[in-house]
Amino acid sequence: MSIRQKVKDRRGAAVAVAAVLTLALAGCGGGDDKAGAPQPTASQSDGKAPRQAASTTPPAPLTVIGTAAGPAGVVLEINSAVRDVDGYVTVSGQIKNTGSSTFSQIAALRGDEKTASPASVAGASYVDPVGKKRYFVVRDTEGRCACTTGLSVVKSGESVPFFAQFPAPPATSPEIVFSLPTFATTTLKLSE
Repeated sequence: MSIRQKVKDRRGAAVAVAAVLTLALAGCGGGDDKAGAPQPTASQSDGKAPRQAASTTPPAPLTVIGTAAGPAGVVLEINSAVRDVDGYVTVSGQIKNTGSSTFSQIAALRGDEKTASPASVAGASYVDPVGKKRYFVVRDTEGRCACTTGLSVVKSGESVPFFAQFPAPPATSPEIVFSLPTFATTTLKLSE
């Protein structure tokens, strides 16, 4: 085969590839094809963008399965305590400041934790009342908690979400007694 023939074959292949790519890209959208586009109504034909209908339904409030009072009007609201199939219990909820001043005692929530998970809820724990055993927050190999971190102050009227994950108690324990430093304890029924 001559060099001219090879060049001619390569040009033909390049043109074929370019044609296929052009057709594929045209089929991916971005064109002016209005066949599937909704037609504007009389009120939208003035060139203005259509308005979204305002939602009249407020979001549903979170279910509260337990509360615990804390210092200076701060309240812990627990929204869920879920036992999963992997052998963990995850407790989640809100830290709500119903007081008149800013809550800045976040360091107390970490318990004895000083380095791996500062500004966290690493001090959370629970007691299994059936097995009479205390469970602490799960840690990774570097000592970081499986919990909310990066907490700062909680201003008056503000609500901050949190979670903490623990080893699960035996299946014979349907409830736990949850605690977080500086807050009262609260009994929670586990859901699956």
